[in-house]
Amino acid sequence: MILILGSSGQLGNALAKLCETRGLAFKTLNRADLNFERLDEAALQTKPKVNWLDWVAEIFSNPRPDFVINAAAYTAVDRAETDPEAARIANVSGPTVLANLCETADIPFIHISTDYVFDGNKGAPYVETDPTNPTGVYGSTKRDGEEAILATGAKAVILRTAWVYAAHGKNFARTMLNAGRKMPVLRVVADQRGTPTAAPDLAAAILAIVEKISATGWEQKYRGVFHATGSGETTWHGFATAIFAEAAKHGYKAPDVQAIATADWPTPTRRPPDSRLDCSKMARIFGVTLPDWQASLPGIVTALLILDAAG
Repeated sequence: MILILGSSGQLGNALAKLCETRGLAFKTLNRADLNFERLDEAALQTKPKVNWLDWVAEIFSNPRPDFVINAAAYTAVDRAETDPEAARIANVSGPTVLANLCETADIPFIHISTDYVFDGNKGAPYVETDPTNPTGVYGSTKRDGEEAILATGAKAVILRTAWVYAAHGKNFARTMLNAGRKMPVLRVVADQRGTPTAAPDLAAAILAIVEKISATGWEQKYRGVFHATGSGETTWHGFATAIFAEAAKHGYKAPDVQAIATADWPTPTRRPPDSRLDCSKMARIFGVTLPDWQASLPGIVTALLILDAAG
């Protein structure tokens, strides 16, 4: 049985759907079921087995999962700057509790992290061993969460991903399509580079990793950080242009998408100017490579248009 945390989010939803399609046994927990932002951080750090964690531990025994996938996180990048405590509890303390429980139960733990652990100044795709240097609270808490998980003895696989989008939830693709219906001209940043990652593709990659571990048994080489994004690269402007090109095939009247610089669109948190991730380690260790981002875009844009038309 696969336990999926964060099932109301893009990735968690995609994982649940894929498990159901493949006939895999799974259980989901969403924010209402397990909200680490409500926990007391000091108690988490000093008393990892206090009574109020008993109900969390109960999740690991009725029935006992074979894998735990943590797709839950505090992902409001800009809001984290003014709500750092909530971000730290959700991105550091909560995952640490899960890692400790997985270690105790000897269950492999797959945790999702982010490209925001880097500052984006390398000028080339990042590899897993590159130094991290987050520029905001969100990235810092995700980096600290990685380190805290690896400080436990858990059988932990940490997957850094980026620019996730889907037909479910809030994401760049849905935002663009909604904005394009209201405004004839959109201004989109063209000097930030990365790789869009379709949530269904990432979900398939995660289940492929689960299958690999199930087939071989746990091996020490599986433990650690791996990069997991779609293949290829683009900018936010390039991504937006591609979204509208696909939508136009369905009769959507695309707006004029104008390229602007990051300086023209200030945000509370500095975004990495180049967050491309080298995913060759995941391919080498697990035999998993995500599709090119452009190959996955049409299906999701079509699904978004259908869902939005249905109201």
